[in-house]
Amino acid sequence: MSEKILAKASGQPDLKAGDIAWVKVDIAMMHDLLGPWLVDGAFNRLGGQLFDKEKVVVVSDHCTPPATVQQADILKFTRDWARKQDLSYYYEFEGPCHQVIAERGHVRPGRLILGTDSHTCMAGGLGAFATGIGSTEMVGVLLTGETWLKVPETIKVVWDGKIQHGVFSKDLVLKTIKDLGHAGATYQSLEFSGSSIKDLSIDERFVLSNMAVEAGAKTGLIEPDEKVVEFLRSKGVTDEVDMISSDSDASYIRTLHYNASELEPQVACPHEVDNVHPVSAVEGKAVDQVYLGSCTNGRLSDLRIAAQILKGKKISKNIRCLVVPASQHIWMQANREGILDILTEAGCIINMPSCGACGGFTSGVIGAGEVVMSSSNRNFRGRMGSTNGEVYLGSPATVAATAIEGKIADPRKYLLQGVR
Repeated sequence: MSEKILAKASGQPDLKAGDIAWVKVDIAMMHDLLGPWLVDGAFNRLGGQLFDKEKVVVVSDHCTPPATVQQADILKFTRDWARKQDLSYYYEFEGPCHQVIAERGHVRPGRLILGTDSHTCMAGGLGAFATGIGSTEMVGVLLTGETWLKVPETIKVVWDGKIQHGVFSKDLVLKTIKDLGHAGATYQSLEFSGSSIKDLSIDERFVLSNMAVEAGAKTGLIEPDEKVVEFLRSKGVTDEVDMISSDSDASYIRTLHYNASELEPQVACPHEVDNVHPVSAVEGKAVDQVYLGSCTNGRLSDLRIAAQILKGKKISKNIRCLVVPASQHIWMQANREGILDILTEAGCIINMPSCGACGGFTSGVIGAGEVVMSSSNRNFRGRMGSTNGEVYLGSPATVAATAIEGKIADPRKYLLQGVR
């Protein structure tokens, strides 16, 4: 899939892994923290003219709501820059950029999407080649609409079998990262396939592609199907969908095979995302905070599972529980369904959609010696606040179960049999 998408973007039909090619970019995405306020100087010195304002998307999400004067200044600069450039697509206070561009219809199968954020690869869940680039590289893209990329080799990750009770796509991807290592797929493409993957909702597929970069991957791709078409139509996309797929005889540098029916809930332990163990091995570890949300696991299905676990119950008196829907759209849907009421009655704090505490910016960072169980994507030292804090990663179900007990807990005991 990577070869096909980049071949189309470069106009070189015979492009193959290892080749370097100039490619035309379909969407250039920036967020506030690594966007206009960093690129503006060089952009202006080199002419200051966008290659196509319809292909440039700016999302203010990392500094929202601003917790410092500097963050407020960055937000103002970003807003003013978007207005000055007469951008058609500027979004503020709507949630993390990766979720927003998917909801707003900018992500399509077969597109090349470059963004100033490493988790841009989340768009691969819809079959787009999406990857992060630096702000300096983005200057060139803004001016020319082009850049060079090396075509990555591809690792095929096959998950077959029935996903068991209490196990979710977060568990699948944590197990995959454990085996690959946090740098095991550096500058390679991950391609997720198999019957288990086909059974996943779009919400859960995004989790896999979002965390592909946690194994060092350039992107994480999933072949588009009718679920993708249905998702795009629901977002107002009426264009014909490019149902891109790998050929049956495609060459992979490595193939990993898994049986989903054998997997139990997984937890990534401090301070590496590949330090993964079954929940049974870490059950009982006391926490100070649980965090349900982020661009990884703050979607509607995640909030529904948490509400199912927490309905009629109370979170432990020893912790705080932060809930951050992945977008304003999801916040409103969850509100209409009564999910936010259930979570609030359980003792959770509902925050506005943003990158917030996930990246250690605002609205719930942790202090020295504090332990957090989070549904987000990274757990290195200092990721969610103090470098002397500890971050554990798990599925929203594991997070919700942990909220009840105040210590890492197996979610399966709180879910009706057969409910994933």
